[in-house]
Amino acid sequence: MNWTTLDSIDRTVLEVFNGSDSLFVDSLAQILTSGYTWIPLYAALFYLIVKNNETMLQIAFAIGGAVTCVILADLMADGIVKPLVGRWRPSNDPIIKYTIDIVNNTRGTDYGFFSAHAANTMSIALFFCLLVRNRIFAACMITWSVISCWTRMYMGLHYPGDIIVGLAWGSAVACGVYYIYRKLYYKVSPKINYISSQYTSTGYSLVDIDVVVCTFAFIMVFSIIGSIIYI
Repeated sequence: MNWTTLDSIDRTVLEVFNGSDSLFVDSLAQILTSGYTWIPLYAALFYLIVKNNETMLQIAFAIGGAVTCVILADLMADGIVKPLVGRWRPSNDPIIKYTIDIVNNTRGTDYGFFSAHAANTMSIALFFCLLVRNRIFAACMITWSVISCWTRMYMGLHYPGDIIVGLAWGSAVACGVYYIYRKLYYKVSPKINYISSQYTSTGYSLVDIDVVVCTFAFIMVFSIIGSIIYI
């Protein structure tokens, strides 16, 4: 299978996700794709780390791991691969940019391979999934990343291939960073297996996890209401 065939498949699949005739969905995609929308989620994750680590060094390792995920994911996508590969975003691709749906004339920067949104959100989501080890929490975090990816295709800012590679790189970054985090963390902390029903196996309180889950739910409800009002 050559590049022309893959490119053709990418454009065909994009048609499935790109745009709609709904002003409500347009507004929802705009809200959910914004990093500002998710600030409460970031704050809740910060709270989760601070509340469930006993020393400043432990907190620093966890926060440092999350920050490193973002730096590595974003640096590779925006700083290296996009300018090196030079693949147009659908919204700026001379061949199709006038045939796809663009939301609020948002076309982004020139190049889109691979998606920094996909890489960043997946790296953070998977890192925290490995850190916390709770199914409901993991479902929320992965859903957050998937929603972000959907908005980018819906708005015509990325091809599905951009998203897939971004998710793959974000996953690789998260696993690598978490491996290093564990090595460093257990040099300063004892290995304790939590068996309490109130904590996960890695020592994170279910009550504090609920704060993050509720924050995610609140953001979704707020985004839906905001989209209705915007119409």
